[in-house]
Amino acid sequence: MVRRVFITLFLAVFSAMVGIGIIIPLLPLYAQNLGATGIWLGIIFSGFSISRSIFMPIIGRLSDKKGRKIFICIGLFGYTLVSMIYIHADKAYELAVIRFLQGLFAAMIIPIAMAYIGEISPVKKEGTFIGAFSVSLFAGFGVGPLMGGVLKDHFGMNAAFYAMGGLSLIAFALVLLFLPELHLYKKAWGNPRVSYKMMLDNKIIKGITAFRLTNSVGRGMVATFLPIFAHQYLSLSGSEIGLLISANILLTSFLQAPFGRLADKVSRSKLVVVGGVMASLAISLIPYASDFAHLLVLNMVMGIAGAVSLPAATALAVEEGRNMGMGAVMGVFDMAMSLGLAGGPLLGGLLMDFLGIDYIFLFGGFAGFVATGLFVWFVKSRGGDNPAPTGQP
Repeated sequence: MVRRVFITLFLAVFSAMVGIGIIIPLLPLYAQNLGATGIWLGIIFSGFSISRSIFMPIIGRLSDKKGRKIFICIGLFGYTLVSMIYIHADKAYELAVIRFLQGLFAAMIIPIAMAYIGEISPVKKEGTFIGAFSVSLFAGFGVGPLMGGVLKDHFGMNAAFYAMGGLSLIAFALVLLFLPELHLYKKAWGNPRVSYKMMLDNKIIKGITAFRLTNSVGRGMVATFLPIFAHQYLSLSGSEIGLLISANILLTSFLQAPFGRLADKVSRSKLVVVGGVMASLAISLIPYASDFAHLLVLNMVMGIAGAVSLPAATALAVEEGRNMGMGAVMGVFDMAMSLGLAGGPLLGGLLMDFLGIDYIFLFGGFAGFVATGLFVWFVKSRGGDNPAPTGQP
């Protein structure tokens, strides 16, 4: 049963993430063609994350009570429909509305799938399971941008949206037909009645949430404005921009499993810190890149950094989820990322319009250093990686 759940979710999430990744290098350029300024670019990208942030805690809690499969199915089918709506957008504000709607459906997919995997992960093997499963996220998301760039260069922008819809539909079919409902194998741990206030009083949850939120501010800036920087200032093609983003994410994907295993053997907190510092340095150096090769190296460093920190941080979340409700904890963990990804593009848009695009990446790197410092502060005050009893700080 565990193997069936893992394989089904792995293939479904991989397909969905390829589809999502296809439009990542194209959406900023698509929005600019519709007349979007820097601030509107920020609003368009933030709408997705704001929507996820609003709905993820609610859906995470409901999935602890009602089951996971129904939410994943609704999310994937909704993604299929939204993909087709992109093609008919004529104004920047229409893109913002579409992205907000897409964020609602996204809240039903990844955090709920991660809760599924958290439930079937053996004790003390959380890093191994999370690292192996995360390959589906990052491999799919890594292949997508390269595929999107090629589709745009050879078949036009609309081909990318059709591809996203088709891949989301495949993922929906996989989950609907092959994924068993959670209650068939669900373990008895976890207390879905734990309040969010009690959850956020926990030092480990507070630390990983602060890290995830603030670190995502910088990553949100990079995801939104790196294609603009590469296209306008370095004259890179759609395929080259897609390759940059794919190199970052695919490297994270390839290294997820080994660093996930490492997170079960060494201090998870130290891995989070090392990855956070590496990513922050790389983001800070983007304005000084003068050609494709420089940007490629920096994106590869960011990819390695993500592989070092993410399995460790997620494994810490899974540990606490066993005490407080897996869906609720993973919902809060993912909500923190979404809030950062929402704030980053908005702030980046203001910086671009008033100071220039270079300041976006300088501030993004600074945000990453702040994220790492906050994580160290909270986890050090807790005194270690080990999970506390339910509800205890």
